[in-house]
Amino acid sequence: MTLRPDLAAIAEIVPAGARVLDVGCGDGALMAALRDEKGVDARGIEISREGVAAAVGRGLSVVQGDADTDLVDYPADAFDYAILSQTLQATRAPHQVLDQLLRIGRHAIVSFPNFAYWRVRMALMFGGRMPMTRALPVTWYETQNIHFCTVDDFRALIVEKRLVTERERFLSHGRPRGAAFANLMAEQAIFVLRR
Repeated sequence: MTLRPDLAAIAEIVPAGARVLDVGCGDGALMAALRDEKGVDARGIEISREGVAAAVGRGLSVVQGDADTDLVDYPADAFDYAILSQTLQATRAPHQVLDQLLRIGRHAIVSFPNFAYWRVRMALMFGGRMPMTRALPVTWYETQNIHFCTVDDFRALIVEKRLVTERERFLSHGRPRGAAFANLMAEQAIFVLRR
């Protein structure tokens, strides 16, 4: 199974045999890969019925739920990793969702599209319209994104919450990119955090 580049990068981070909660798991592609390739005990929560049905069809343990309201029902320290991939910007209260991730899991892996990526900036500057990129593939009126976030915004939130960054990974066009000038040059960001 070929994973999206950000999901493949996350799969590399998660150790074999870990207990994982994938929040906003979509069709369960990451969970299935982790189960099949690393023997991970994976659970998922997904807001869309279609995503839940697809994940359950893969033989995965997924429930329908909302990251903004339903994470409070999970016990503390129930998972080694709580993953939030390409979902942070679509939540109503990202800072509270982050708190819940780090209550539920000993580590949180968070990935998001970087709204300060140079192509996004150029589209706004020269086109005057909301951009569409590989990481932001739909028009402004179709997007689920409600909280636009940049690498530097997320780093500031980490400092404000006094969290520890264990690892940062950045991608552009699906390929790894260095941390230098990540706020400008990275299309997507992946952070591994702990309290």
